[in-house]
This record gives sequence, C-alpha cells and structure tokens, in this order.
Amino acid sequence: MSAERWVEVVLPGVVRRVLAGGEPQPRWMPGRVLTVVSADVDTGAGVGAVWMVWRPRSARAREHFPLLERYEGQWRYVGGASSGPVDEPFEVNGIGGEVLEIRSAGGALSLLRRVDPPRSIETAPAIGCVVVQLGPDVGHILVGDRRIRVPERRRLIAAWMAPAVRRGVRPVIVALGRDGAEVSRIGPYDSLDSHTWGRVGEELDGA
Repeated sequence: MSAERWVEVVLPGVVRRVLAGGEPQPRWMPGRVLTVVSADVDTGAGVGAVWMVWRPRSARAREHFPLLERYEGQWRYVGGASSGPVDEPFEVNGIGGEVLEIRSAGGALSLLRRVDPPRSIETAPAIGCVVVQLGPDVGHILVGDRRIRVPERRRLIAAWMAPAVRRGVRPVIVALGRDGAEVSRIGPYDSLDSHTWGRVGEELDGA
C-alpha cells in the first residue's frame, strides 16, 4: 500500500483519538512505518490538520500534511501537501525552535466549493495549516483566538479556516510563556518572529 493510501486509512482514527483527548498515534500502527507527529482539530471551525511522517527512520522519509473538514456531519479528507524524501532520517523527537519558528504546511479549499459551482469555488473559504516549532519556555500558543498547549516535543501543527477574501493569509501566532505572558509573535506576512527581530536589532546596534 502506498504512503498516500496509508495516510487516508489512518486519518479517521487520528481524529477520533484527538477529539477524545488522547495521543494521535494509532496504537496499531508501528511508529517506524508511519508516525503521527502532531494533530490539531478545531471543532468550532470544523477543520483539522495532521502532521505525519512515512518511514521516519529511513533516509527517504516523507512528511505528509493532510487537511480535514467536518462536512455533512462527517470528518472528510480535503487534501493537503507532502514533502519529497529528506536527506536524512526524520528526528521525530527532535528539539523545537529557539522561541517561535514556523513553516507553511499547505492549504485547500473548503468542501463548500461543491455547493454551487463554479461560483462557490470563488466564494468558498479555505483551510490552512502551519507547522510550529517552539522553545522550552513556551507553554501555549495563540493561533488567532485559539489557545493551544505546547506538547513535550515542542513541535505541533495548527489548522484554521479563512474566508475567501483572506485565502492564504496566516493568522497572527503568539507564543506565551509558562506564566501566560507573551514572549514572541509572528504576523500574517512575517518570516521572522518578534523575538528574533529583537535579537537582530540588538546585534546591529552592537556592531
């Protein structure tokens, strides 16, 4: 069975486990075959995203970022993105970032595009997701208005729904310390977070 087919087979169980408050990795799936690094389900928006790695210990490991939407009463696979083979085995338990680092993990149109095509293709909202790596002093992050606890791995995936006029626009992401205070943030169009920009400024002033 292909990696893409395995991803689709595993998804329903991952969603059930996350909604029940459990770990996303299916017990019956060996981690050496397919590891679920992180999963996020926003029941309010009816969207979710999963970060999976196929054959993580292999030099040809592949990352997969499937997106889901609750449509007509069921969680359905919408699409997503995949990476090509990496140059070395994927470190599932690797360290996070210094404070707040992100990378895009893809997006897809909502299944509402099916309601009244072709007009609905232009007006349908979009589902987006991002991979976030966090430093040891970060306890939670805010993705828009949502508060997400940082796991021990210090890495997670987060999903959101955006209206048609904001397709491809990432929400503001804020890193909160263990005391709840803001330690850094990154805006929709920023490539670096505020903590990193502050350090850059300090180095330039001291040059």
